[in-house]
Amino acid sequence: MRLVYAFDEDAPGGRELLGGKGVGLAEMTALGVPVPAGFTITTDACRATMASGEVPEELWPEVDEHVGRLQERAGKRFGDPSDPLLVSVRSGAAVSMPGMMDTILNLGLNDVAVEGLAAATGNPRFAYDSYRRLVQMYGEVVDGIDGHLFEAELQALKERRNARLDVDLTADDLRGLIRTFQEIYEREVRDPFPQEAEEQLRRATRAVFDSWESPRAKVYRRTYDIPDDLGTAVNVVQMVFGNKGDTSGTGVCFTRNPSTGERVLFGEFLVNAQGEDVVAGIRTPEPIERMRETLPEAYDRLVATLERLEDHYREMQDIEFTVEDGALFLLQTRTGKRTAQAALRVAVEMQGEGLISREDAVARIDPGQLDQLLHPMIDPTAEVDVVATGLNASPGAASGAIVLDADLAEEKGSAGEDVILVRWETTPDDIHGLIHSRGVLTAHGGMTSHAAVVARGMGKPCVAGCDALSIDMAARTLRIGSVELREGDQLTVDGGTGRVIVGSVPLVPPAIDENFGTILDWADDLRRMRVRANADTPADAAKAREFGAEGIGLCRTEHMFMAPDRLPLVQEMIMAADEKARRAALDRLLPVQQSDFEGIFEAMAGYPVTIRLLDPPLHEFLPAPEDATSDAMRKRITELHEANPMLGTRGCRLGLQWPEIYEMQVRAIVRAARAVAERTGDAPLVEIMHPLVGFAEELSRLRELTDRVAAEEADVAYLCGTMIELPRACVRADEIAEYADFCSFGTNDLTQTTLGFSRDDAEGKFLTHYLEHGVLERNPFEVLDVEGVGDLMRIAVERGRGVKPDLKLGICGEHGGEPRSVAFCHELGLDYVSCSPYRVPLARLAAAQAALAEAGIHSVAVGG
Repeated sequence: MRLVYAFDEDAPGGRELLGGKGVGLAEMTALGVPVPAGFTITTDACRATMASGEVPEELWPEVDEHVGRLQERAGKRFGDPSDPLLVSVRSGAAVSMPGMMDTILNLGLNDVAVEGLAAATGNPRFAYDSYRRLVQMYGEVVDGIDGHLFEAELQALKERRNARLDVDLTADDLRGLIRTFQEIYEREVRDPFPQEAEEQLRRATRAVFDSWESPRAKVYRRTYDIPDDLGTAVNVVQMVFGNKGDTSGTGVCFTRNPSTGERVLFGEFLVNAQGEDVVAGIRTPEPIERMRETLPEAYDRLVATLERLEDHYREMQDIEFTVEDGALFLLQTRTGKRTAQAALRVAVEMQGEGLISREDAVARIDPGQLDQLLHPMIDPTAEVDVVATGLNASPGAASGAIVLDADLAEEKGSAGEDVILVRWETTPDDIHGLIHSRGVLTAHGGMTSHAAVVARGMGKPCVAGCDALSIDMAARTLRIGSVELREGDQLTVDGGTGRVIVGSVPLVPPAIDENFGTILDWADDLRRMRVRANADTPADAAKAREFGAEGIGLCRTEHMFMAPDRLPLVQEMIMAADEKARRAALDRLLPVQQSDFEGIFEAMAGYPVTIRLLDPPLHEFLPAPEDATSDAMRKRITELHEANPMLGTRGCRLGLQWPEIYEMQVRAIVRAARAVAERTGDAPLVEIMHPLVGFAEELSRLRELTDRVAAEEADVAYLCGTMIELPRACVRADEIAEYADFCSFGTNDLTQTTLGFSRDDAEGKFLTHYLEHGVLERNPFEVLDVEGVGDLMRIAVERGRGVKPDLKLGICGEHGGEPRSVAFCHELGLDYVSCSPYRVPLARLAAAQAALAEAGIHSVAVGG
């Protein structure tokens, strides 16, 4: 098995074998794009290393052979003391993970070769700058030295020399800094900095493999559901230098604006710098347009190359480039990460430009990204105290308590507190804090810095490069201009404008633009499944319709009972000494219930509404025993107490034990339907759902109750069905279907009853441990457990439709808005999914993508 391929060789495995960066370099080489020479060590080598704990011995002869070819091509030798060949080592997984793994530049330099490089180029400053970078990066990545040790010495040197930027240091300054860095290295590692080029390359390769298992990479993979067994490739690339002087530079560029999607060149550029300076935010870069003035010929070649790459890939590209003595080289191209707003605009406009089809446009939108468009913005009428402005790096707005490190952000954010992570600059090690923060503010870094890229991908607001910000970590304070704040104080960031605001400010939902509607209209034309919403109030129903819901798949009547004006009536019904008293309380509750249902039917005119009759145990409507207002209430609470109420007297068991409760609800539903039909001339499509049915006889009796009460009231059309929440209901669905017009899978409870997990006791406790230690790959309450719960659903579909082919089937757990779960529902042949109103757009898109996948058009992972 081959483990190494040159960029100009054909490799059989594509992205999975060469990684995204490797396959991009190979494709650009084939296109004739200016790319430095090099080779890729495959993901197979990384997986073998992870499996055995050792790099496979057969790898090194292949590496040596490809280094030899590189030497012939360059006319230089690796490790040569007079004019050395230098290389970079860069990670590159099959799925893009920006900043999560490691890169090392300038490998091949040592104490002798640096002087040879200085002499060969006639540029000692460049040579010493390259070497000091190698010592620092190698020390951090390969040997785990704290990077702040190097940065502190660099900062101290700049202060002594009164130098504002690194480029203001002289060759002699950098020569002395090399000695300082080597002293740090030897003190921390207890060995001198390695002088053999081959040793540097081998240890750097192993370090990149190991970075796949770094905590930050694991957190990122868990967040974005990337498999742990992919591994990373390693790209060994001949160095090209952006730090050789004023005719050199480095930059990052997108073919379209990643925040808005506008078809304009978007990026940043630094003269006399290496690539890490831009992506790590070490220096605040210039807008890419400035390159037109400083390096006009290279800029023109860059623009022409970017147009060619976008036409080739038919997708927005994110590229890294270096200019060495006026010559342009591309170091990477990949699909550019972008905001949801930009993703929609790019897809719609590329379809209009003839680059992609409507099907392609729908397939390449990440449904989860649509959440970004539904996030709040600052209320334009609010009075705000703007203390500074930085770069508007990721749109949206958020308020929260200031936290100054990622660990505290994770602690407070996971406990439910809104926090804003404020950092000098973020690094990949801050990923866990970013995940749990509402927004991010950094003092350094640009639009393509780590904070900006990661925040955009997560849909979190970010203000970067805020020059007015200074942080005192020892005192846990920060200063923004003349304002001093402490950790815990409230702060607001507006990632759309770059504003930083003291205090918490009112937020409003954002306006959804026409591209959002266009993509969802195309999705509606492509999907088979209908999309409904879970809504309990007329306001929820109206919001659901606004987002395109085609009915209500779950209306929970118990939420109506909890309202302050209804709860006393419900408690009176529960406290009643006999059926007569209970019916008297229910008679007073009926018109209130009827009014609720009328509002929902009107909001959903012409669409089906599924109303679930009372489900929770009655004790939930009573106070805790110590808060009881009378001895009688305390006695009733004791009578209703159950050791495990989730499996106790709830759902259809309530309706069978106290039928007058369900009779009142059915009566209210039918009367409401009749009233709305008379008032509007549009008869509601009513579906009455009995919860927690496990036996056919339960539904048989409740069907009889429903039909009897409905017949007493009015001639109103309705369907009668059940919620499938128990494993027994799945395996006996053929018997239950005899009495059901429809069945809806309540996957929240079905997951609990199938797995034996109490959701309230699992999440944040043992389930967290399971996920962190790989016992489970995903939280089954977030992503449907296809192998377990899904198998029971499959049995229910087959058996239910086996006796009743036209049986209407849907899902009304929150899984109905999760894209992978929606795809499984499509595969099962369900008629609809139902989810919370704000997830309806996600479900519409996911349902279309499921239909496209069935037709062989698969979703594209943006950022690969």
